[in-house]
Amino acid sequence: MNNASNLKIYRRFAPIYDHLMRSWTAVPRRKAIELLELKPGEQLLIPGVGTGLDLPYLPDGVCVIAMDLSPAMLKQARNKCQEPVGFSIMDGQALALPDGCFDAVLLNLILSVVPDGPTAMQEAWRILKPGGRAAIFDKFLPEGNRRLGLRRLAGWLIRQIGTDPNRRFREMIQNIPGALVLVDAPSLLNGLYRLILMTKPIDTVERGAHE
Repeated sequence: MNNASNLKIYRRFAPIYDHLMRSWTAVPRRKAIELLELKPGEQLLIPGVGTGLDLPYLPDGVCVIAMDLSPAMLKQARNKCQEPVGFSIMDGQALALPDGCFDAVLLNLILSVVPDGPTAMQEAWRILKPGGRAAIFDKFLPEGNRRLGLRRLAGWLIRQIGTDPNRRFREMIQNIPGALVLVDAPSLLNGLYRLILMTKPIDTVERGAHE
């Protein structure tokens, strides 16, 4: 996968994405948002908002910045706003945002879609304030499973429609020191999809300043 191929794929999928995804992802999307325990006035970043299927579940009073690489997907998302949302075309692997400026980040079905999941995870972590939270709903290869030949082939075929079923969550966070995983629970398809909550240690900045 690369950004150019993903743009082509999601330009085609944008008109039908909600029809394909809305019903069976609604509950875990809502649960991921509930994990964040968002409060009025907090700053939330959604790096891969897609067609905006998460937006109806956001609580009132949260300041939301929603972005996606695909203009076609963002066009669909703009029609789902309950409250003002700032939309932007941006690559989740290279966020043009300063460090430590968001209270929370929502990563629903993006880490398995972007070409480089660990880089997208690191970028999301970078923009979080110390004490900030990250919620994830996505599919990951179970840690004990091996990427055997048949699974590799299946993964290659599925990647042609813009998503990778063979990524491991531990690979997403292996270069994030101090990441605290508070929740890692099975969700859909016997745990292939998972709900995860992480928090950024409050003393991250202080530790760096004294080293």
